Amino acid sequence: MGGMVATPGHGAAESAAALDEAAGTLMNVWARAHNAHDVPIPAAQLRALFVVERGPVNISSLATELGALVSSASRLCDRLETGGFLLRDPGRDRREVTVRLTAEGQALLDRLQVRRHEELARVLATMSSPARAALLWGLAQFHEAATASPDEKSVTSFSLRA
Repeated sequence: MGGMVATPGHGAAESAAALDEAAGTLMNVWARAHNAHDVPIPAAQLRALFVVERGPVNISSLATELGALVSSASRLCDRLETGGFLLRDPGRDRREVTVRLTAEGQALLDRLQVRRHEELARVLATMSSPARAALLWGLAQFHEAATASPDEKSVTSFSLRA
C-alpha cells in the first residue's frame, strides 16, 4: 500500500499509475453495493438505469452512452420495462420514443446509493482525518480538471501558476 502514494515530486505518468490502481480499488468498493444478491437486475441493465436517471433519453442516445447497438439497447429497455423499472413514452413516431425511470426504478437506484454511501463511509472511517481531507480535496480537484471545458482549463492552469 505504501508504494501507491504519489509524492509531490511524482510526474504525471507515475501519478496516473497510482491513480489507476486506487481507482480500481474505489470501483471495487463502489460496485460491492451493485453486486449484492438482492439487486434484481444484471450490471448492463443497471448501467442503463444510471444513464436514464439523469433524465429521459431516447433509445439511440442511450445506446451511444452504453456503447451498444440501438437494437441491443432497445432489448435492454424491453427487459427493464417488463421488470417495472422503465417506462417508454412514445413520441409522434417510433423514432421519438424516450425512456424514463418508474418510481420503482428510482427507488432501486436510491437504495443502491444509500448502500454505496455506507460502503464508502465504512472505508473512510478507517482513515485519519487529514488523509480523508486530502483525498476529498484531491478528488474535487480531479473532478474539476476532468470536467472543465478546454477554455476553462487554460484559465485554471494559468491561475495555478500565477
